[in-house]
Amino acid sequence: MSFITDYLRLDDLNFLITVVLIMFSPTYWNLVARSEYRSHWVTRLFRSARVGCSVLAVSIMLLGLHRDWWFQQTLNSQPKVSALQIPVLGYAVIATGALLVLSSFWALGWYGTFLGDYFGMLMDEPVTGFPFNLVTDPMYVGTTMNFAGVALLEGSVAGLVLAALVGLCYKVALLFEGPFTEEIYRKRDDDKRKV
Repeated sequence: MSFITDYLRLDDLNFLITVVLIMFSPTYWNLVARSEYRSHWVTRLFRSARVGCSVLAVSIMLLGLHRDWWFQQTLNSQPKVSALQIPVLGYAVIATGALLVLSSFWALGWYGTFLGDYFGMLMDEPVTGFPFNLVTDPMYVGTTMNFAGVALLEGSVAGLVLAALVGLCYKVALLFEGPFTEEIYRKRDDDKRKV
């Protein structure tokens, strides 16, 4: 028997759906936010940048809940490895991840968290306090840690593979988000200097 067939079932429909949802989520919000920045179609549709951003935020959260539900279905349908079931470590990783996610949400606020800068709601200064003084992208790191922690609670190789995929997808998303967001703020600063 091989490792793959013993501990990771790649032909599991739950696993495959979860993979697609993990990859789709950051693609979705990046495409919608970029198209909003360029054409303001969401703002026009909802007649308000704040309402449009909030609708995008709710759709991102609902998509995340859907993804998380499928992740749990995958954990339920995949083999367990008792050596990986480490509750103390799992809870510690989840607690740390939750701290990073919640504190970054607190530091950024609703619109800062949910791409408000793409809707023209720019922050005055970059956020540099906790948790951004620990990691550059605490929301993404924390979310990845939450997936890994749950996988450790369940003793799931599939869960750890999916957690790694979450982290990889966020890294790829940052290759697009980071420079694009920097350009938004650079343009704002250039416009201020012209006045």
